Order: sequence, then C-alpha cells, then structure tokens
Amino acid sequence: MSTFGEVVLRSLCVLIGFLVLPLLVGQTEHKLMAHMQGRLGPMYAGGFHGWAQLVADGVKFTQKEDIVPLAADKPVFRLAPALGIVSYLLALAVIPFGPHLVAAGITGSLLWVLAVGAIGTVGTLMAGWSSGNKYALIGGLRSAAQLVSYEVPLILAGASFAMAAGSFSLVSIAHAWTPWWLLWQLPGAIVFLVAGTAELQRPPFDMPVADSEVVMGPWTEYTGLRFALFLLAEYAGIVVVSLLLAVLYLGGWTGPFDHQIGPFWVLLKGFFFAVIILWMRMSWPRLREDQLQRVAWLGLVPLALLQIVLTAAGVVLTT
Repeated sequence: MSTFGEVVLRSLCVLIGFLVLPLLVGQTEHKLMAHMQGRLGPMYAGGFHGWAQLVADGVKFTQKEDIVPLAADKPVFRLAPALGIVSYLLALAVIPFGPHLVAAGITGSLLWVLAVGAIGTVGTLMAGWSSGNKYALIGGLRSAAQLVSYEVPLILAGASFAMAAGSFSLVSIAHAWTPWWLLWQLPGAIVFLVAGTAELQRPPFDMPVADSEVVMGPWTEYTGLRFALFLLAEYAGIVVVSLLLAVLYLGGWTGPFDHQIGPFWVLLKGFFFAVIILWMRMSWPRLREDQLQRVAWLGLVPLALLQIVLTAAGVVLTT
C-alpha cells in the first residue's frame, strides 16, 4: 500500500518528466530539421548550436495576443487545447520505467493508455468544431475520420503484444519480453509506430492541419499560448508513443546493468523511436486524404491481423 508521500513523489516525478521530455523532443526536432534540411535559422538563437531556440519560441508565444473569435463556442474553444495535454499526462502516469518504478500501477495499463491517448485527438475535433471557421471545421472532420481509421490498427497491434505476454499490464509485457520478440512482433511494432504517428497527426499524416489546403485546420483560429499548448501536446504524444514502443517491443528497462540503470534504457529506447517519428516528418511528403485512408484500411489493418495470427501461433507452439 503506497503512502501519501510516495503518491505525491510519484506524481511529482511524472509531472516533471511531462514538462521536460516533450521540450527535449521539440529541441531535438529543431536540430534534426536544421541538419537534414539545411535550415540555418534554428542554429543561431543563443549562439552555440542554437541552444536557445526553444527559449526563443516560448518567448514568442507568450508575447502573442490570446484571441477568441466572436463566432466561436467559447467554453469548448478554451477547453480543447488542454484536453490533449491532460490525456497524455494520464497516459504517461502508467508507463513503467522499471519493475517497480511506475507512477500508477494499473492492472490493465495498456488498455488505459490506448483509451486516454485517444482523447487528445478528440481535443482537435473540439477545436475544429468550436472555432466558427470553415477551414477549422474541415480540419476537425478530417481529424475525426483519421481517428476512426487509425485507432483500429493501433488497438489490434496492442492486442498482439498483450496476447504474447498473456497480460494487459505494461509491466508484465516488459517482463515477458525476449529477444525473439524483435522478429516475432516486428509487424506489430511497425503498425503501432505508423498508426501512433497518424494518431498524433504528424507528417506525413498531417491532413487535418494541411496548411496548403485548410490554413492550419483546427488550429487556424488559435493564437499565443493556446496554440503553443497544441504543439506541446503533439510533442507529449510523441513521448508517450515512443516510450510505449520501448516497453512493448524492446523490453523497456531490459539491458546491461538494468537493475541500476533501468530507467536509462527506457529513455534511450524511447528516444530511438522518437527520432524515427521526427525523421518521417523531414523525409516524406504529406499524403492525400484518400492515400491516408488507404494506408490504414488496406495496409495497416491486414498487417495487424497477420500479426495477431502469428502471435496466436507462437503462443500455441510455445505452451
């Protein structure tokens, strides 16, 4: 039974990690884009290697005026940016960094993450509907269609990992991990990575916020810190998806000297997947809406079903 002090300490650690890790991902994205695409701007702020770029962006957002359109549904408009932040904070609370190092020990933690993680996309839909702007509404409808399409393969891929471990607990799944999973669960990991990136509406799956078509989609009418909250929620989603893949597919804290530096392995493996998600933005063009749906229903769903068949066969043969 956890004491009140332990609960407060764990909650504080989750909050600090939630505030720090998304900012590190954002800074990493600036630097990767600068190197991979020859962008000089992010390399100048603050001098050495553009270390102050993130600070400069934060100052820029705080200086901008907070505007709420007259035609907007004001309570929903104001609530939408916070919804994504809260959903990913709740998801991060159940991701284990060690056998006993988890803020909230929930038996069905995988189900919890998949459930609350989808709420962030609902915030995007709320933003599009409440803005009173036709471009924002179109982006919100695209967001809803994308949520429905990519939630299916995401859940199927998660079910494969749960079947392989015989549990919906992320701690139990990490305990059940073996090097054989690197091959056995590879299709499921690919599905989870691609579907998770699409759920975050990251390029090349950023059709809801396609600037060349719908201005900025659901974010069109947002300014200042409210717009910054959407960006922070996006980076927080990258952290959650990356850490989830680190636990589900790479065994989480498993590694040399894992009893001493287990959390380091979780962060290192999560950083590996985060870089892949960032790399996709810098390397691939945006998909058309029909291509986006085709990838989900004709690509990821059959691959996820194949992974479930392989997992079932593997479980039967090893028991």
